[in-house]
Amino acid sequence: MNEPSKNPRERTIGLIGVGLVGRALAERWLHADWQVVGCDVSPERQRELMALGGRAVSHADDVFAEADSVVISLPTSEIAAGVLDAVAEPLTGKTVIDTTTGEPEQMAALGLRLAARGARYLDATIAGSSAQVREGEVILMVGGDAETVAAYDELFRCFASRCFHVGPVGAGARMKLVVNLVLGLNRAVLAEGLCFAERSGVDPHQALEILRAGPAFSRVMETKANKMLDGDFTPQARLAQHWKDVRLILSAGEQSGATLPLSTLHEELLSDLVRSGFGDLDNSAIIKAFQGSPTAR
Repeated sequence: MNEPSKNPRERTIGLIGVGLVGRALAERWLHADWQVVGCDVSPERQRELMALGGRAVSHADDVFAEADSVVISLPTSEIAAGVLDAVAEPLTGKTVIDTTTGEPEQMAALGLRLAARGARYLDATIAGSSAQVREGEVILMVGGDAETVAAYDELFRCFASRCFHVGPVGAGARMKLVVNLVLGLNRAVLAEGLCFAERSGVDPHQALEILRAGPAFSRVMETKANKMLDGDFTPQARLAQHWKDVRLILSAGEQSGATLPLSTLHEELLSDLVRSGFGDLDNSAIIKAFQGSPTAR
């Protein structure tokens, strides 16, 4: 398979799902002179896509009718599969690039169903928030055929600083769960540490400065610490979405026999926060789990 050509149709990217990540992807592609045609169940998100310079259509079938390469950015693999299985438009020769953080076996099965309809499928999971997508600072972990992955290098490098081909379809989803396990626990540990500092009479801002300078440093201190300290939970990646991811991690761990005691506790903390009404906040709101009894506001 050759690299995508420069003719107008092959410079058109279809996008199904214009949420936090989908919108950030559209911004990057439009800025790089790709055409974006997309759909979303939310009329407001449709309008946001048009305001960026993209074109909104009503249904996934319309997206596939106008684009040979279609990116999926949806909350779960169940939703992604439901949308794709319902597409009536012929899929022969199409490529589906699924950025959903989902259940690896479901994504592998979806890839087989799409292949039976003549389409190529990549599970191209993103490590990083919508803010990092917007800055082109995420990394991409892609499962699928190596030739197909290579053909989309230009598209991927519009928003990712590095792209890793990690194996066949489903491997991207598996690697994303590993990344999210470590990343989520880094956020939780940072939140606990900042609250511990404050309760111990240590200025949390100075504590953060020292943590950044020493061996305890992690990148979440750059991306999430100020949001925690300022109480600014404007979503870049929603807490409820990470709760979903941790449940996927625990399910995968159970299937593989992995021991995940920290993730088990993490899921309990996230569950309490979601049930207290914080699910739509940024995932940095995990700090609320260490500030006393959560109360929705």
